[in-house]
Amino acid sequence: MTAAFPHTRTAAPVDPVSSRARVAGLVVTVLVTAFLLFDAGIHLANIQPVRDSMTEYGFPEYAPYVMGVVMLVCLALYLVPVTSILGAVLLTGYLGGAVACNILTEQPLLSTILSPVYVGIFVWGGLYLRDARVRAIMPLVRR
Repeated sequence: MTAAFPHTRTAAPVDPVSSRARVAGLVVTVLVTAFLLFDAGIHLANIQPVRDSMTEYGFPEYAPYVMGVVMLVCLALYLVPVTSILGAVLLTGYLGGAVACNILTEQPLLSTILSPVYVGIFVWGGLYLRDARVRAIMPLVRR
């Protein structure tokens, strides 16, 4: 703590990301990005299964387009290193909405309700492996 700002703390020092962890993080990031691009694409294409699920959830006809664009914006923020943490936070919110929709329509727990949670784990896992800033704010290993 400093005298001028007694309540200010500096982040704990974090070891640099190893090349092995960075590569693993990039692989996870590429995989989750491919999945989310596919998801955004089917929303933007508004294919029949998407229309059916939107009807089941009670969304208006234009909702898939909005969801697809929101997903692409969040994904773009996630992929840019300077805004990657913001992108991960926004993706987490988006995925939380998907969990809520699945609960409302009484979907199966492990296969459907929690599937956005699994995606979120990969979003954050990829970022954790490749970005020392995330390790600094979410230390999972004690020193």
